[in-house]
Amino acid sequence: MITSPRQMKVIQHSVETLTSALVSGRQDLAKLYSKYTKEERRLLEYGFHQGSPGSLFQPITVHSDSDWIPAHPEEPQDFESFYRDPYRKTPNASQNTIYIQTIGSFGETGVQTDEYVEWLREYCQAFFYGLSVKLLPVVSVAETRCSFRVNSNSHNLQILTGDLLQFLGNRKPKDAFCIVGITMIDLYPKDSWNFVFGQASLSMGMGVFSFARYDDNFYTRNYAGRLKKQLRLKQGDYSVFEGYYTPPITSTLLLRSCKTMTHEIGHMFGIKHCQWLNCVMQGSNHLEESDRRPLDFCPICLRKLQVSISFNIAERYKALLHWMEQDPSPAARPGGASACQSAPLFPKPTEAFHTSKLWLCRCLDILEKR
Repeated sequence: MITSPRQMKVIQHSVETLTSALVSGRQDLAKLYSKYTKEERRLLEYGFHQGSPGSLFQPITVHSDSDWIPAHPEEPQDFESFYRDPYRKTPNASQNTIYIQTIGSFGETGVQTDEYVEWLREYCQAFFYGLSVKLLPVVSVAETRCSFRVNSNSHNLQILTGDLLQFLGNRKPKDAFCIVGITMIDLYPKDSWNFVFGQASLSMGMGVFSFARYDDNFYTRNYAGRLKKQLRLKQGDYSVFEGYYTPPITSTLLLRSCKTMTHEIGHMFGIKHCQWLNCVMQGSNHLEESDRRPLDFCPICLRKLQVSISFNIAERYKALLHWMEQDPSPAARPGGASACQSAPLFPKPTEAFHTSKLWLCRCLDILEKR
């Protein structure tokens, strides 16, 4: 049911609809659900009372026709349709690692790039709890041999996603569940498109995503990434990317980056855009809509991931909370000292994660009856 308070549309599903979406009417899936502990079921079933005082989960609010749901009509994916999807991929003993490939620099120095990408790796390690997340050596844009252009509207450099996906496919390790390329350079999928936040091949388990447009100043005329003069680009001459602007690493940029990575990797598991409750798996057409999404799953999408990886829900939440509270030195991280150990560390900017931190504490209160 859709209501319209204050000219916004709130998608409010009934308890019966949400129960069916989470538990399923199939006897085997209902039996599987019954294996959750009483506390885990209590947490998941908070979603049935979305929007009520004290609820952990909120209904989806559609602010305009330019939002994802009205612009991209899709069939909602409940747990049963996810579970029965013959094309979804599940990690196994021989393919259980998520690889992150950085393309170009993040931040003003190499050390800052190392720190930022390590924060993303650690966050994904906690989010996809139970899987291994590894970094591949950073590559320059030149090493990808991709096509590039200057955007005629925003006057910033862009690189072609199809070429990057082909590059990632050639570098995908044999033990990879998936490989994701991340970059601070804007992307385009073909000449007729203005831009794209990212593109993925789910069947091949790979994707590439840009954080360039998560800079607060990207859409302003004084954006530092706008080229000051008209360039006559020559394909194959990648010198234009040397010293090219990358956004400053802020708490908001880190938050947005974590959302994008986990949302897109979530698709690799076969989890489609969420239309049940406010959830990180909701689609987004623009930055404002993306910012409205929470950092974590609704109960229905959480169950989809949990059945794929078989993690303990409380342990996963603890790992995420630990990431938000801790900033370990390189020597204390898994794998020991890193190449940047002797350099001064950049403090992890987690101020923007405060609301999510409080939410995780509330979830753990329920799961551990504190």
